Amino acid sequence: MVAFTKGHGTGNDFVIIPDPDGELDLTAEQVAALCDRHFGIGADGVLRVVRSTAIDAGAAALAEEPDAEWFMDYRNADGSIAEMCGNGVRVFVHYLVRSGLATIEPGSTLPIGTRAGVRDVTASANGYQVDLGRWKLADGEPLAKARGLDVARPGLGIDVGNPHVVVALASEEELAGLDLSFIPELDPAPVSGANVEFVVPGEPLVRDGVGHVSMRVFERGVGETLSCGTGVAATALAVRHWAGERAPHNWQVEVPGGTLGVRMFPAEDGEHVALSGPAQLVYSGTIELA
Repeated sequence: MVAFTKGHGTGNDFVIIPDPDGELDLTAEQVAALCDRHFGIGADGVLRVVRSTAIDAGAAALAEEPDAEWFMDYRNADGSIAEMCGNGVRVFVHYLVRSGLATIEPGSTLPIGTRAGVRDVTASANGYQVDLGRWKLADGEPLAKARGLDVARPGLGIDVGNPHVVVALASEEELAGLDLSFIPELDPAPVSGANVEFVVPGEPLVRDGVGHVSMRVFERGVGETLSCGTGVAATALAVRHWAGERAPHNWQVEVPGGTLGVRMFPAEDGEHVALSGPAQLVYSGTIELA
């Protein structure tokens, strides 16, 4: 039997598996079974809580930040390995804090190892803020086809530790009319795939110095989710890019599961982007892995 906790961040839900000493070797099939919403617990992904010293991928995290005791081993719902998950990091940290495995004192930072590098997390008024690190524009502007769109639309590639393509739509009606039970097609298709975000600017776009947009997302290896933290950050970055130099550096992004905040700020190695929002733990139990 394996202990687990179910948690979510704005509806982006996860099965959290504590494995501090790295004793579990979860297969893709086991992860997919856990995430199956009909025959398993049901989730968008699995967060394995493991010490950085107990997983091979943790060596790079410790080399980057020796205090990164904990590593977020994140798997998509289909069992595939993903580099990062913005909502997942907040839920992961909330689990550590609630379980007594880590603390975040006021004004302090908790470093978390991920396959995209170390991510620093702080407590915020509405939950947690995670510094997603440097971001960059990806090469090219792929065309995105989606069920419900009359013609393909150009997208903007954004990398925030994992790949995204952000696509602007004309109205809330167009956004609501998308059928994301079908995988959006990208041309050219990214080698490793990408999450695809569809965004509509608020009316007005900027209120009291804060940008406002609405978004839906199709996550690679998962499908449509109620929220995607890195996708929210990529969306705000893309809209700021389109809006020009006078666009704000603070954004609120509405997703089906709630509202998340995005902040862009300068750092020694270039501009970083931070994501803030809630994290909740729903229930705990045990389950037998096949």
